[in-house]
Amino acid sequence: MRCRAPAFFKYVIVGIFNTAIHVAVFTAMQLFAGTDQAISNLTAFFTALSFSFLANSRYTFKVRISLLRYLVFVAGMGSLSLTLGAIADNQQWRPVVTVALYSAMSLLLGFLLSRWIFTEQRKWLFR
Repeated sequence: MRCRAPAFFKYVIVGIFNTAIHVAVFTAMQLFAGTDQAISNLTAFFTALSFSFLANSRYTFKVRISLLRYLVFVAGMGSLSLTLGAIADNQQWRPVVTVALYSAMSLLLGFLLSRWIFTEQRKWLFR
């Protein structure tokens, strides 16, 4: 019998790569482009999110990719990213704090949202 890795473990593996992408883009935008944290975090988010969505839909949850699923995922996680970046700018947090806090929050909240989006019982909604 073949043993399957639990969905959360697979999600964490994808998340490690997702986080590396997010940190690299965020850092590049801060250091080289001089953008504020909200825009840097949002840009890093979109880049990493696209990778995460594709990898999790195919590898973790094994479901068909759809535009509606992607848009719901973008809206949910994008709201978290932009809100946290705006708070960081307002409170003048150091960029490392913003990235670390977003990474921790998105691990749990992103998994819960992904499970909701990629659950097969929602086929009627996400065709």
